[in-house]
Order: sequence, then C-alpha cells, then structure tokens
Amino acid sequence: MPDPVQQVATAPAVNQTTSSAAAAATQTNDSTSALSSDFETFLLMLTTQLENQDPLNPIESQDFAVQLATFSGVEQQVLTNDLLRDVTNGLGASGLAQLAGWVGMEGRVSAPVAFDGTPVDIALAPDPGSDAAELIVRDSFGREVSRQQVPLGNDIVAWAGTSSTGDPLPTGNYMLELASLNQGEVTSTRPVSHYARIEEARQGTDGIELVISGGAVVASNDVTALRDP
Repeated sequence: MPDPVQQVATAPAVNQTTSSAAAAATQTNDSTSALSSDFETFLLMLTTQLENQDPLNPIESQDFAVQLATFSGVEQQVLTNDLLRDVTNGLGASGLAQLAGWVGMEGRVSAPVAFDGTPVDIALAPDPGSDAAELIVRDSFGREVSRQQVPLGNDIVAWAGTSSTGDPLPTGNYMLELASLNQGEVTSTRPVSHYARIEEARQGTDGIELVISGGAVVASNDVTALRDP
C-alpha cells in the first residue's frame, strides 16, 4: 500500500491543486479576492509538501520554482483581464453619454420598418448603371406582400406602406429590399435603410446599441445618418 505521507508530498498533487485554484479564480466575479484565497491555499499545500517530503528523496527545488512561477503567471493574467475590463467599461460609459443626445432624433438604419399607417422615409441606392429598380416588401414572416417599381435618381423617398395593388398594408413590421435591374436582369438585391426614431441608447454585450421605434435594436455604428424629427 502506498505511503499516505508520500502521496501528499508528490509534485503532481500540488500541480493539480494549483490548476484548480487558478480555474476557480478565473471563473469567479470577484477575481482578486478568489486569487488571494487560492494563493494562501497554494502556500499551505506547498508548506505541507515540504514538511512531509521523503528526506531520502526530497522534491527538487526547481519544481517549486516552476509551481510558483505558474501560479504567479495565472494571477497576473487574471488581474490584467480585470484591468482591461474596467477600461472597456469606462470607455463604454463615455460613449453612452455621448450618444444620449441621439435619443429623440431620427437615424438612418437598416432594420425592420415599424409601419403604423404613416409614410416612412426610405433611402434608395440602386447599383450604378441600373436602368430600373424594384422595391420589395416582406412581412414579419418573410412573405412578399408588395413589389413595385421605383424611380431612379431619388435618394430619399416616402414609402406609403401600400401593397402592389395600392391597398394600405396593416400595421406591423416590414423588411424592405431594393432590387437593381439592368435590361430586365436583377443585378443585386440589398436591404433598404430608413429613418426611424431613436428611443433609447444602452450598453449591450457587444458595445453600445440603440432601440428604435418598433422595438428593433441596432448597433450604434450601424447608424449612417441623423436628422431632427
């Protein structure tokens, strides 16, 4: 039967404890406190290892140096990550304060149009050299509800929210696309951006995001133009 004292003194046991402590420290919300506690545990295990090592077969001093260096490296990496997170949060708060002035304005975005019966200004950008263009409208289920030819040369036009037969569409969210044509062939189909009221600016998981009328959420850097309502 293996000697229990010798099992405590083996280097792999300390390595396993060190890895577990480092993993726990990186997963907790309070990294600094966890690291402090785990480092004390690591020192306790290291002391126990020294006290119980086999005098005839002592642990090499270089093994201790490797263990200390490994734990110290993990500790410094976690602290660095905490610092970077604090800096990022600070920059996000600063950007959020700057975008607070956007609330209440209209931004040009590529997102579903929240149609309530009022005409919506949309931006048309057909391919250069196109001889025709069609506005394609799809409902929230992706079904095509309208396809109409639109004039070339007009950047901003008012979309009245009508079907192909001219009947008013019901209230709801719609996706608009512009098909560019050349000699009857479709050269491209692209989303159509529109002007929507910005209701809220908030910090999202991937940066600052904006909530527009109708509830759609867009990234702040996806807004290509601003104007007063």
